[in-house]
Amino acid sequence: MQTSNLRANQRTMADLGRLISSGNTQLEGHFDKLLRGETPRSIEPLHYITKDKPFPVLSQDKVARLGLVYSHVVANRQQGSSESPVARLYADIRGPYLASSLVNLAAASVNTAKKKNPGAIYRAGTNGIGTYAQAMEGILVSEYDNICSIFTRDDWGSVFQSTCQPALAEFARTLRELNSHIKAHLPTDCYLAYEITEIVSGLSGQLETRTGELKGSLAAALKPVRETAKLSLAELIEETKRKVNGIQSLPLDGAPSPIVAETMRRLQVMVEFLRPISSIMISLGDGGWKSASASSRPSDAIPSLASFDIGADGKDIFSHYCLDTVEILLSSLEQRGRLMLKGKSAVGVFLANSIAIIDRMIVDSELSPLLASRIDMLDQWRKKATALYTDICKDLSIYLFDTIHTNRTQRPTSGPADSASVVKGLSSKDKDKIKEKFTQFNNAFDDMVSKHKSYNMEREVRSMFGEDIRRKLLPLYERFWDRYHEIDKGKGKYVKYDKSSIANVFVSLAS
Repeated sequence: MQTSNLRANQRTMADLGRLISSGNTQLEGHFDKLLRGETPRSIEPLHYITKDKPFPVLSQDKVARLGLVYSHVVANRQQGSSESPVARLYADIRGPYLASSLVNLAAASVNTAKKKNPGAIYRAGTNGIGTYAQAMEGILVSEYDNICSIFTRDDWGSVFQSTCQPALAEFARTLRELNSHIKAHLPTDCYLAYEITEIVSGLSGQLETRTGELKGSLAAALKPVRETAKLSLAELIEETKRKVNGIQSLPLDGAPSPIVAETMRRLQVMVEFLRPISSIMISLGDGGWKSASASSRPSDAIPSLASFDIGADGKDIFSHYCLDTVEILLSSLEQRGRLMLKGKSAVGVFLANSIAIIDRMIVDSELSPLLASRIDMLDQWRKKATALYTDICKDLSIYLFDTIHTNRTQRPTSGPADSASVVKGLSSKDKDKIKEKFTQFNNAFDDMVSKHKSYNMEREVRSMFGEDIRRKLLPLYERFWDRYHEIDKGKGKYVKYDKSSIANVFVSLAS
């Protein structure tokens, strides 16, 4: 009897299990039908972005019915079952919808990375990644609202993660493709890496605030681009060195190389991306771009929004990077100039022109607030360039120094020299020496003036060099002229310039 009852109970339990399983299958089928009927193949995200409309969610009626089905299925879920079949159904149906809706924006992001002029520097906002991220945020937040309305709190995170996987996989693939493009065009497109870093970090922060999810997935997707952005800082400096060392010839007139303006334009553009660059530089540390090991440190964590606040540290580190770039640029140019240009004067002009362009491009741009108070190093380079250029003054000044000792009783005790008396006290041999000095000075001075006018100088360089030459030579010439101009009694045979005429020549050198 007892055995008979036990068997009957077992059959009853088995029948009940089959009924429950059949009922759940029917409920799952009903859930599937309801959800598929409410899920389009895709939507056009730009329609909602351009019109500033919220992305669509499931209708309240369908949400209520889907939630009811889910609650019945969950109530009958077997103990130990990790995931509801309904949750899998939801992800299987809604996941492709999300991915399909975003796929055109993914393609647009890759296509807009390809510029008509491959050598043009990337400009902020010209890639589609910003719109892609905006659409992703909007559609995923709406999907999270759907999930919260249908599922219990314990399932929100897991269902959302599963549903977003196809869209996240496409997003990660797109970033990898963009990263390959950036690495292939690093000198011009590294700025896109900075922009992507900021955009994806912002997307991650917004989604974490709204849903509490996806931070890890987005960090993994961003990692290759962020690493490229970090490595680019050192690579750009190395690229500058390579370009300078690759110069095959320099103009003999000291005209600057286009590399100078090109390098400064690069720094100017970097200011437009100061927020993400600041974050990257803080993670590297001051001077971290000088160390390959520091630049290549792995970083899986996505930068927080707070790290994009451009504080003093970020600005300071960026300014140090700019100064390092300028220092390396000028050092490389000096080495190349000494190797390829004849004479110190030409090297001095070449360097000074480069310095003038650097200074101007700092002062006349957004670099000014960051670097204006820090460019003392340019003064040191100006002194070096000026010393190179005005080295010729040493040769000219030799002609204006005399070691002739006149009779002390004939020399006035104070005031300007009386040239007639001084010359009268000279021996014939000493007079010939003075005549020779005037002649040698005239020839060397005229040659210097001719070369000075032949050089291609920036306006401020011509002024700086002309003034420095005047300061070095004019007092010496005036002293020499005061003492010895009577050597040819005003005939001009030896004394080509009086004080007024040579002063005018010096003025012309600076203008």
